[in-house]
Amino acid sequence: MERDLYGREAIFGDDGLAARLTGLTPYGSARVAYEHRDDPPVAVLTGGRGMGKTAVLKQLRHLYREITPVALVDCEAVVPPADPGPGWTPVTGALPELATQLTAKVHAARPVPFPRLSLGLVAVASISWTREDETQAQRDLQSLGPVLATVDTRGDAATGWVTKVLTKLAASAFDSVVPLAGMVAEATIETVLEESFSRFQRRAADWYGSYPHAGGNGRIGLRQLAVDFERGGDPRRRAEDHLVLALVADLVRAYGGLARGARRGRPVLLLDNAHTLLGRQLVEPVLRQRATGVRDQIAVFASSRARGHVGLSHAVRRRLPEVAHGSHWVRGSEVTSGILAVELTALSPAHVQAAFDRHDPVGRAPAGLARGVHRLTGGRPLGVALLAQAAGEALLPGAAGEALLPGAAQSGAPRPGAPAPESLVPGALLDRTVELREDRAPVRVADELLARLLPGQQLDVLSVLAAAHGEDSARLLATARLRGRSLDGDVALRVRDVLRAQDWPVGPEYFVADPLLRSLLLHRLRFQDNDHPDYAAWRAVHGTLRAEYAPGGHCRSVPHQLHQELVLGSTGNCVTHLRERFTERNVTAWLDSLRFIASAPYPHPPGHAGPDPRRAVALGREESGSLPDEETGLQGLGEQAVELQLRLRRLLHAVWLLSDPLALPDEEVIDKMAHELRQLSGRHPTGNSVLWDAATHWPRDIRAWHPLSMPPGTGGSRDGQRRGDGGSDA
Repeated sequence: MERDLYGREAIFGDDGLAARLTGLTPYGSARVAYEHRDDPPVAVLTGGRGMGKTAVLKQLRHLYREITPVALVDCEAVVPPADPGPGWTPVTGALPELATQLTAKVHAARPVPFPRLSLGLVAVASISWTREDETQAQRDLQSLGPVLATVDTRGDAATGWVTKVLTKLAASAFDSVVPLAGMVAEATIETVLEESFSRFQRRAADWYGSYPHAGGNGRIGLRQLAVDFERGGDPRRRAEDHLVLALVADLVRAYGGLARGARRGRPVLLLDNAHTLLGRQLVEPVLRQRATGVRDQIAVFASSRARGHVGLSHAVRRRLPEVAHGSHWVRGSEVTSGILAVELTALSPAHVQAAFDRHDPVGRAPAGLARGVHRLTGGRPLGVALLAQAAGEALLPGAAGEALLPGAAQSGAPRPGAPAPESLVPGALLDRTVELREDRAPVRVADELLARLLPGQQLDVLSVLAAAHGEDSARLLATARLRGRSLDGDVALRVRDVLRAQDWPVGPEYFVADPLLRSLLLHRLRFQDNDHPDYAAWRAVHGTLRAEYAPGGHCRSVPHQLHQELVLGSTGNCVTHLRERFTERNVTAWLDSLRFIASAPYPHPPGHAGPDPRRAVALGREESGSLPDEETGLQGLGEQAVELQLRLRRLLHAVWLLSDPLALPDEEVIDKMAHELRQLSGRHPTGNSVLWDAATHWPRDIRAWHPLSMPPGTGGSRDGQRRGDGGSDA
C-alpha cells in the first residue's frame, strides 16, 4: 500500500532520484530524461535503524510495480528452506525470488523470461542428485518451479525431468576424470534444453561459454559452474557471481531485443540491508561488470545501515537534499565508485508537524507536542510515525475501532475515557498502544520501538547499561549488576561494539548516546517489572552508580553522584551542593553542574495524566511543610541561606522539567527560571554577567528546542569536559 513518507521528496519527486534513474516518474509513470543514460550508479541509501530505508524501498516497489519490472529482497531475511539441498546458498535462494518478482506482468510489456538464470540454477541444484534417491531432485525442482515457469509455462513440466535426467546419467559411461557433479549437471542441462526450451531459448546456454575454462562452449561452462559450486570457497563465489550476472543478462536481453520499443524505463532491483554478505554478493558482480564498461541499464537501489562500510569505501557520497534535482555522480577508477551513497536525513520539525496533522486533523494535540516529539526522536522517521499515530489514536473521536459519537467527527469532541489533550507529552505517548495491522493485536509504542530499533538484542542488558555515562561506568555496572553475564565488565564492551555496528552512537557523556534509544531503554528499566511504586530494578541500578560516584567509589564525581540522587527522587543534597558552591568564582562551571545534575531522567508512573510534580516546585507552589527537612535541606540554616536554598530548589526543578525530552516546555516555568537566574545574578560576587546571560539565553535555547548552551549564549554545550571533581567519563 502507498505510504505517507515525509521529507523524502528528493527521491519521489517528478524529477527526483528515482525518476532520473528509472526514466519514469513514480506518480503517473511519465517519461523522464535519464541523469546517467549509459552508466547508471547503484544508489545505496544509508542511515541507522528507524531512518526509513526499508520504507523508501517498499514505496518504490509499490509505485513502480505496475509500470516496470521491480523486485525487492531483504538480504537479512533470506533463510534456507526446511530441508535445503547442497545447491542452496543465500545467493541461490535470493535469485529465484528476484526473478519471480521481476517476471510479473506490467503495462504494455510481456513478462520477462529468465532462461540463463534457470539453466544456472538447475545446474547447481543438480550436484547432489542420484538415481537411488529422487526425493532431493524433486524437492529442488519444486523450489525452482516459479523461476523455471518463466521459460516453460507448463506448471508441472519440471517434475518430469528428474527421471529422464537420472536415466540419462545411468546410461552415460563413467569417466573418473570428470567430477560427478559436472556429469549430473551436463545430463540435467541436456534434458532441460530438450524438454522445455524452444529453439530460440536454447541459445541462452551459449551465454555460459564465457565462464572460465569453458572455451566458448556454453554446455561446458554450465558443467564447470556446477563443479565450482560444489567445491566451495572461492570457486563457489565465482559460480555465484556468474549466476547474479545471468539474471542481469536476462534483463538486458528483455530490454535489448526486438520488443525494446514496448518497454519503458528501466527494470528496478531493490536490495534491503545490502551491507550484509548476501547484499555484497548481489551488488558487487554488477559493480565489477559495470566498471569494465559492460552496461546493463538496470536501476539498482539498495540500503545499508553502516555508513562507513568497506563496500562504500570509494562511493560518491551525498546527503538526501543534495540529490533532489541532480546527483552529480561521476565514476572513478575504483569499482565501488560505481555507488552513489545517499544519506537519509532526519525529518524536520515541519515534517513531524505534517505527520501529526495527518493523525490529528482537528488539531486537538497540544501545540508543542509535535516539536517535543521531534526533540525526543531527533526526527527519526520510525519514532515520529509511531508517536504521531499514538497521539492520533488517543485523541481522535472513535479511534481504535470505537464507534463515532454523533457529530464527533465534525466537532472534534473527545470519546469517553480519552486523555485530556494537555496531558499528552512525549513520555505519555510511549505507554500508548497503537494498531499497526488488522491481523495483529495493538502494541505498546515503547515496546514496538525497541523491538524495531534493536531487533534480536538482549534488552535486559542494554536497559541496565543505558543508565551509564561513559564506558568505565558501563563496565562497573556490568560487573555489579550483570554478574551472570560479565565478571569483568566485558559485556559492556560487547554491547558497545554491537551499538557501533548498528550505527548507534556511543559517547563519553552517555554510554547510549542517542536520546531516543536511551529514553526507551531507561523507560524499560523503570517499568519492566511492573512493581510500582518500588521500581526495584531501577533503584538497584542507579543506586549502584550513586555508590560508584560517591567518595570511595571507583568513579568519584560529585556532580554525577548528585545526578544519580536526582534520578532516585532525592533533591535535598543537590540543592545544598549548589548553594554551598554558589559563591565560587567559576560561575560557568557552577551553571554547567546545575545543567548536568538537572539532566537526570524523570519517568512518570505509567498512565500518569496529571500535571508534572516538578512544575509546582519550580513555580514555588508546593504545599508548605509537605516535605521533610532532609529533602528541602533547610534545617539549621539562617534566614539568608534559607532564601537561597529555596530559590535554588525552584531553579533546579525548573531546569529539570525544561530539559526533560519526555516533557514539554512550559512558558510559565521558563519565565520563572529566567527570574530566578536574574535574582541570583544580583547575589553573586563575581559572576553577575554570566548568570544574567543565562537568564537571557537559556529561555531562548528552550524555546528553540535546543539543549541548554554552555557557556550561556554560545549555542552549544561542552559535553565531555570535566565537571567539578569528576572526569568526563566518571
